[in-house]
Amino acid sequence: MDKKFKTTAASEIILTELMLPSHSNFSGKIHGGFVLSLMDKAAFASASKFSGEYCVTASVNRVDFLNPIEVGELVTMKARVNYVGRSSMVVGIRVESQNIKTGVIKHCNSSYFSMVARDESGKSVKVPGLIIEDVNGLRRFLRSIKHIKMRKERKIEFSNKNFSADNYSELLKGYNVKIEI
Repeated sequence: MDKKFKTTAASEIILTELMLPSHSNFSGKIHGGFVLSLMDKAAFASASKFSGEYCVTASVNRVDFLNPIEVGELVTMKARVNYVGRSSMVVGIRVESQNIKTGVIKHCNSSYFSMVARDESGKSVKVPGLIIEDVNGLRRFLRSIKHIKMRKERKIEFSNKNFSADNYSELLKGYNVKIEI
């Protein structure tokens, strides 16, 4: 097999952890920050396994908390690389919780972590290319391309150099905002 390219299976990570009372927030549900920490570990493991290098988190795409996680449930993080650039990877993570007594599984959230492979001196290092083997893999790869493109466009549009408040007065009508500039 060509080592310059790897399948998404080469990045697959499954982490499962029992949720303890020490992981809960004031309402008795598992704290979102704790879940994010587990997701970051899963993203690191997936990207590092795929690239063969240590990786750092560059950004996290939107995280929607769909269902609460209860104390005593098993939480499983399923992570795999969806996209690769030169030194960057987008790792998709699906979080599920399972009630140990009933066996009921809930989809709690999904997110995408942008990870960058680094060498011992902290410099970005090239990662293998991605072999896409099915339509879902292609959909995930293309979704990442679109997200990266939109992020770059948004950065340019709202940069200090390009931003003009006059361009947005119509857009802001109907929003719960009062502009006093």
